[in-house]
Amino acid sequence: MKLSEKINSKRKELGITINTLSSQTGIDQALLSKYENNQRIPSESHLKSLALALNENYADFRKLFVAEKIYNLLEYEDNALEIMQVAEARVEYLTSRNVFKLPEIEKSVAEKLKIADELKQKWTNSKPLNQTQLHKMKEYFSIKYTFDSNRIEGNTLTLQETQLVVNEGITIGGKSMREHLEAINHSEAVDFVIDLLVGKEDLTKRNLLEIHRLVLKSIDNENAGKYRSVPVRISGSEHVPPQPYLIEKMMEDFFIHYEKQKRMLHPILLAAEMHERLATIHPFVDGNGRTSRLLMNFILLKNGYTLTVLKGDPSSKMKYFKALEDVQVNNNPNAFYELITDRAINSLTEHLEMV
Repeated sequence: MKLSEKINSKRKELGITINTLSSQTGIDQALLSKYENNQRIPSESHLKSLALALNENYADFRKLFVAEKIYNLLEYEDNALEIMQVAEARVEYLTSRNVFKLPEIEKSVAEKLKIADELKQKWTNSKPLNQTQLHKMKEYFSIKYTFDSNRIEGNTLTLQETQLVVNEGITIGGKSMREHLEAINHSEAVDFVIDLLVGKEDLTKRNLLEIHRLVLKSIDNENAGKYRSVPVRISGSEHVPPQPYLIEKMMEDFFIHYEKQKRMLHPILLAAEMHERLATIHPFVDGNGRTSRLLMNFILLKNGYTLTVLKGDPSSKMKYFKALEDVQVNNNPNAFYELITDRAINSLTEHLEMV
């Protein structure tokens, strides 16, 4: 049944005239007539008003509403069926109960996880007890991580400039205020993540929103620490993030998935998995990438691994984006799992070399 037919049949079933329905909803009679004759699709606000006035379940109305929009979008497409098949795979990944299921990992990933675990054990047994040395190492890797994470997003500060901005408070000529704030904010967010770990806190909505708030502080205060309320697109990616009205439910599933998997999934895969899922849901207007990588490192550090840096040079950045998109578009996480495992191994090796 079409939405137009549903509105018409419900109105007649209740014995309501268009004039009465117009009075109850505040919608112009002429517009109501167009809705019933399938000449126009109601707006979101009008749909809610109609559902209320006609004593109809809004969710049922909304299914027809979305189906109508999809039909209108595909009506003149020659390959409509192929488009629907592609969309179906993405919808299944994001919204079905299969969102809690994980594919089997490839042998190459499993072998690298063993290497990472051996290195982690060496790190646990040999990391320095000297607090000064530990502080210096933390400072070194924190700056390096801030530099590369911001570089992935287009920040042009060099590693040395990032260190000067964060640790010395120096203003770099020719660089924008936003780039300075991105460096300072990210460094503060890293400190916040470490404070959470010292306090033995876990991943929660409140902590995630606070990480995001720190990332966008003084850059976009209106959206800092808040889920988005508008549609967004990712430049250069085939993946289309979900509509804003789906965000709250998807993020509920996100935290449920974390609770289900944190005692079952290997910590590196869990970190990669939660990073990818947050980036795929794309719950924020801006700062999704930085927040996803901070979340990833929260999980790694919580499980005894070292701060893991995803490189921001053009080649590494492209490899990272392609691996991420392979999950989002093709539901194939193995390239992404392998990338994060490789970087975790690199980080552990570098930490051990500095001891």
